[in-house]
Amino acid sequence: MRYPDLFITGTDTEVGKTLVSAALVSALRERGLRAAGIKPLASGARPGPEGLRNEDGETLWAVSSPGYEYADINPVALEPAIAPHIAAAEAGRSLVARELAAAVRPAQIGDRLVVEGVGGWLVPLSDTETMEDLALLLGFPVVLVVALRLGCLNHAMLTAARIRAVGLDLVGWVATEPEAQAARRDENFACLRETLGAPCLGRVPNLDRPEAERVRRYLRLPSQSDPSS
Repeated sequence: MRYPDLFITGTDTEVGKTLVSAALVSALRERGLRAAGIKPLASGARPGPEGLRNEDGETLWAVSSPGYEYADINPVALEPAIAPHIAAAEAGRSLVARELAAAVRPAQIGDRLVVEGVGGWLVPLSDTETMEDLALLLGFPVVLVVALRLGCLNHAMLTAARIRAVGLDLVGWVATEPEAQAARRDENFACLRETLGAPCLGRVPNLDRPEAERVRRYLRLPSQSDPSS
């Protein structure tokens, strides 16, 4: 079975993209493959002796195969925890999709890459580009992370429709439960299984210790030929 490189997007921010990305990297490595989780762009980084580092980037670095430096995992880190195009403007930087795409590269030939986007699908990079432009340049199959909470049906269906409209492959979706007490989670999950038209790769419950190794138990890896839903 061939496991493709993946682009991970979400219905919103704080839906569990990093945990899902890290768990998928861990699952790939469990199968004997070299793999890395890449976050090309991150805001909300903290300064340190080695420069700006982001918590999500460090999570992905920790589960990636040896041979990657932190800057390989998170090439652009911005300090303010705000929309990246605003954070970049405040830092006197510009964000260009082609430059971000060029920074996504394997440490060795054959490495599988799991690339995590920022926020939702159309988060701006500039006045003229969004995260969608980065996804299109990479061309990887897409996994959509959906938080089971109020509003998720509309957000998930709109995002899935947009992914398909621009010609990318929605290879699967993952349900998460970041809120301990969200109303009608089971009903929303059932509705999404019926309407998204892509394989459900797993449902991650609300965990007291949300770590990649624990999340991995609830997921399966997508393959480009996976017809199940």
